Amino acid sequence: MPSPLSLRSSLCLLGLTLAGSAGAQQPESIKLESIELEQVLIQEQDQDDLQVARERLEQVPGATNLIDMKRVGQGRVASNQDVLAYQPGVFAQSAGNDGIRLSIRGSGINRAPGAHGSGTYVMLDGLPLTGPGGTPYELFEPLWLNRAEILRGANGFDRGALALGGAINYVPHTGYDAAPLQLRYEAGSRGYQKRHISSGQVLGDFDYYVALTDTGYDGYQDHSSGSGKGVAANFGYRFNPDLETRFYLRYRETDNDLAGRLTKDQIKHHPRAANPAYLSRNDSRPQPGSTWLANKTTFYLDDDSQLVAGLVWHDYPMDLREGPMRLKVAYADVSGTLDYQRRHTLFGHDSKTTVGWRTTKHLPNSGASQYARANDIVGARTRDFSYQGSDTVLHIGNELELVPNLWLTSGLAAIYTRRESDVTYSNVTSGPGGKVSMHDWDYAPRIGLRYDASPSLQLYGNLSRSVEPPHPWSLIWSAPTQYQPIELKNQTATTLELGARGDSDLGRWDLSWYYSAVRHELLMVEIQPPIRSESNASPTIHQGIEASLDSTLWQRGDVGRLSLRQAYTLNDFHYRNDKVFGDNRLPGIPMHYYQGELRFDLPSGFYAGINTTMASKVQVDYANSYDADAYAILGATFGYNAPKQDWQTWLDLRNLTNKRYAAIVAPGYNDNGADVARSVPGEGFGVYAGVSYTFH
Repeated sequence: MPSPLSLRSSLCLLGLTLAGSAGAQQPESIKLESIELEQVLIQEQDQDDLQVARERLEQVPGATNLIDMKRVGQGRVASNQDVLAYQPGVFAQSAGNDGIRLSIRGSGINRAPGAHGSGTYVMLDGLPLTGPGGTPYELFEPLWLNRAEILRGANGFDRGALALGGAINYVPHTGYDAAPLQLRYEAGSRGYQKRHISSGQVLGDFDYYVALTDTGYDGYQDHSSGSGKGVAANFGYRFNPDLETRFYLRYRETDNDLAGRLTKDQIKHHPRAANPAYLSRNDSRPQPGSTWLANKTTFYLDDDSQLVAGLVWHDYPMDLREGPMRLKVAYADVSGTLDYQRRHTLFGHDSKTTVGWRTTKHLPNSGASQYARANDIVGARTRDFSYQGSDTVLHIGNELELVPNLWLTSGLAAIYTRRESDVTYSNVTSGPGGKVSMHDWDYAPRIGLRYDASPSLQLYGNLSRSVEPPHPWSLIWSAPTQYQPIELKNQTATTLELGARGDSDLGRWDLSWYYSAVRHELLMVEIQPPIRSESNASPTIHQGIEASLDSTLWQRGDVGRLSLRQAYTLNDFHYRNDKVFGDNRLPGIPMHYYQGELRFDLPSGFYAGINTTMASKVQVDYANSYDADAYAILGATFGYNAPKQDWQTWLDLRNLTNKRYAAIVAPGYNDNGADVARSVPGEGFGVYAGVSYTFH
């Protein structure tokens, strides 16, 4: 198959040829044939996009995932949890709203479960969303996406991702893969509703995509209702076959009531109850409106090289009304990226070199103000905080074909991080306040091998280093008294990964094993709800197995197809000879996590499936004195895809047995075997239905 660079140039040249033919003086019939041919060309390019993405990911000497949103859309698409289901190596559970607990290879295992995800570098179409302050969740509207690409662990190196969890690239729809008009409606249990309208087209050298989506729900627990509404758009223009640009806009507001965490006994007997303290204070988390504006411009220097430049502005304020305070937070940052790629020969061997630079910097207005709060009444301002930070990464990588089908991957990244936090008090007698400033240089080398043993078997391995700095706000909120900010060290890890992937009689499969020796792991502990403190841990080990298998069990053209998809993840995360906790397991994530779906598709477009999610018990504190129960939940889906792909409908049944379980755990230090309120209950039995119609 042609390379993405050559394919892009060929498509642009062919499009110009067709446009020229249509504009010349020719019989009317010939003009119509030219227009029809151009439409066919666009459809073929759409079909190739997913395959091109798959082939690109398979060139990485490590574990990756590719998610086709067309498959995800054949059921309820409420949050990012639905997007990341059935993905090996990925743990994603909803917090009862748009926020999810996301962990890849133990990344961010106990950091900021809710407002700002940690441990994974997130991009939108290759441009930064993650900044020094973390990754806010409110812009993750799944229906705006065409696909998602996951590069687990150090495999996100060529994207400038140095975090332990790697990178996730959410690729939005454009005019090239969207319909002129699409309508979608979802509804279901506990007041859930979702409405979506979008439009995308190609108009000569210009294309656009615009979508509006709004969501509302009452929530599973009492006092856990929420809503969200937003718009996404992007506009692309091809100046000529060698130059194209695209502008992006995302804006979304969310408002979530907070129900708080429950004890194991409460989840067993009263899972829909709210934590009394959260209920009496009327805790909530409005996100008054997050905005993400960006541009990406691509220069095709020749058939073998390209340069991509990006610029992003991101503003994400929050209004946190949790506990005995109200915190009004202002966050804004700006990012710049440059990525150069060239295919060439090195020592007479095929080679590809990539050079990338990215930097993200907080703008001066980033900070927060804290107000006293009692009985849902907000009082005087008590403290002011300022948060400043920047991340700059320069990376260079090379792929060299040593012998036919054996590729050596090497790379080196340098990272400069800056973190500054300052706290001042409105009343000088309340506390001395203070400021902390941290500046660090670090590095991350990478070496890997990829061997294409046959068209249906690939072996790989790599040895890499990751670097992850703390958030600026954690320097303040991790202080014992929150009077004087403290310094935290960058988390680093050295990871060895071995794996294989391919196709066989059993189906498409992927298997990887990794071992990470982590130093200064950033771990958070709940001191007193909702106060949490983050600190550097003694040495820890993250190791695991990640496996997936997509199988066709039986198929007959005039009858249908029976398929089974499975994903299993082994998470073995523990201390290494800690003075207090010895070799205790790190709490918060199940050691065994499995998802599977058995599905039957009929040629007419009807389908039916049953699915399951199983998880082992989860430690609730670092002392391993108490745990949340293991669980297994069952679900079912039924649907119809019209043969012309113009409309679809589905019925999604969740948790058929109404299993009561803990979906998320916010660990404590040492509960001494007591049943403390640290868990968020998973959703009970629910029925959801939806319909979408596409006007081609």
